[in-house]
Amino acid sequence: MPALSRRTFLTGSAALGAYGLGLGGASLYATASAATPITLEAKTANALLDGQHLTKGVMTYGLESASADPMPPTLRVKRGEPFAAKLVNRLDEPTTIHWHGLRIDNRMDGVPFLTQPYVYTGDSFDYAFTPPDAGTYWYHPHCNTLTQMGRGMTGLFIVENPDDPVFDAEIDINLRDWRLGSDGQFIEQFKPRDAAKNGTFGTVRGANWQVQPAFDAPAGGLVRVRLAATDVTRIYILKLDGAEAKIVALDGQPLAAPLALDQVTIGPGQRLDLVIRMPESEDQTVSLSDIRPSTAKVVATFRATGASLKRDLGEVRPLPANPWMPPDLKNAETIPLILSATAENAAKESFCGSLGYSFWAINKVPWPGDTSDPMAPLAELKRGRSYILNLENPTPHLHPIHLHGMNFQVIASNARAVAPLISDTYLVLPDEKVQLALVADNPGDWVLHCHIIEHQKTGMTSYIRVT
Repeated sequence: MPALSRRTFLTGSAALGAYGLGLGGASLYATASAATPITLEAKTANALLDGQHLTKGVMTYGLESASADPMPPTLRVKRGEPFAAKLVNRLDEPTTIHWHGLRIDNRMDGVPFLTQPYVYTGDSFDYAFTPPDAGTYWYHPHCNTLTQMGRGMTGLFIVENPDDPVFDAEIDINLRDWRLGSDGQFIEQFKPRDAAKNGTFGTVRGANWQVQPAFDAPAGGLVRVRLAATDVTRIYILKLDGAEAKIVALDGQPLAAPLALDQVTIGPGQRLDLVIRMPESEDQTVSLSDIRPSTAKVVATFRATGASLKRDLGEVRPLPANPWMPPDLKNAETIPLILSATAENAAKESFCGSLGYSFWAINKVPWPGDTSDPMAPLAELKRGRSYILNLENPTPHLHPIHLHGMNFQVIASNARAVAPLISDTYLVLPDEKVQLALVADNPGDWVLHCHIIEHQKTGMTSYIRVT
């Protein structure tokens, strides 16, 4: 769950046209179904990431009908309709695809050894599933994640709901940064001393693979902005200047009532859906800034175009809810999950890479790496029963904890007031104890990990089993 400011708490894609395609136009989009499966190629490319130099050795996904844009395509599907994609690996190392936030068949979850085999160089893997939930999601590898994601393999996956309200435009933002030197080339992805703390930050911040991209949107219109934080490290505090907006969904899940945006904190893996009321006059601009930790950085701007549509932010209504089975809190079993630092059990080498360190753990046990004989599950859950994850963070660092395959509901915290939001990722504060309730409704082995990828790769990973 993203963290909302106190003020924020208190206080359709049908009209895309020239606006809804966002920066880069139709080349960024692919509509797919089981009847017309797509082919996604994992490959290397060159890209202008810092606005000045051509960066070599970028890792990305491309479609067979490839455009010149190197950014992974934004995939758009419809809720309840079958989707199919063939992953073809053109990299010089194994890879997979994890469909982040989607409640799908465990065999499609993309975790090596746990749910599927590696996809080796030159091989392929067929993914097929039917998304049960509408919302903003994303896709990325679950193999050699720090390198592959850090070098570009993060793309948006949007599940449309035909019952959503119609907005005047829709803009999709892939928010992330890069570890680049002054010459625009990749530098070492992590520093051990930083991996043991907050993680190693990028040197170039951007959105949609550009530095401060500018988007056009109709003056006086209501614009839906779908934003995913796909960075491997950075936690954002986002603030909007020049316009008012409402939050309509968090982590793919519609809010019961839209919330006025003051500022919002999101960590890696989290998503945010905003509706911005654009300024009245043509050429007026709106800026979206990251104000964490101290110096504000504009990550994207929006420019009003044309005659005002005279829309009102008060017109914004809740999005239709996704299916959700409320947990039986009275009879729920509790599962302790303690996030901790560790120096035990050095990481093992694997085809999916190792950073060579064990800095972090869950319940004092660090993840040994992707092996054919991983450790035992944190807990074995019975399908259909309710559980409460008692998540405790005694460390001085933030941890965005992500659960594959299922959603949970936030029910209590010792550190802040919480709304009963539904999510797949919770940004745990230092010294926070939080309770996350769920119904074990999806059988399989489901990974639970910190989405600061250095934390994930140095031990803060495990899994739960639903039978």
